[in-house]
Amino acid sequence: MSSTLHRFKAEIFQALAHPTRIAIVEALRNGEMPAGRLIEQLDLEQANASQHLAVLRSRRVVVNRKVGNQVYYSLRDPVLIDVLDMLRRYFSSQLADTMHMLEEIEPEERAQKSVTVRIAMRRGIARRKH
Repeated sequence: MSSTLHRFKAEIFQALAHPTRIAIVEALRNGEMPAGRLIEQLDLEQANASQHLAVLRSRRVVVNRKVGNQVYYSLRDPVLIDVLDMLRRYFSSQLADTMHMLEEIEPEERAQKSVTVRIAMRRGIARRKH
């Protein structure tokens, strides 16, 4: 794989490296939206939204067009939603694996605590006899 492609991928992931920017991209899942509605829907401060939208524009993740005093945003390529959906499945898979490990650990911890309690009780009984 060429270093140009690696750099391109890194730039896309950098653009998505903030939860607000991911939320913006996901909000544009169903198509173009005016900036005001994006800001309202995501409960963002206008200045904060502008900064994040500028990053997404500079990385060519979103495009915009102006109609009168309204600025409309859309995804440059909706395939990015597929990438985010795959990342969601990856997260779910990792979470499921973690949950499975915890389920395996829990009985071991209970057994270990039980042994520890029994040992402590025996020691307590032995001390009382002396």
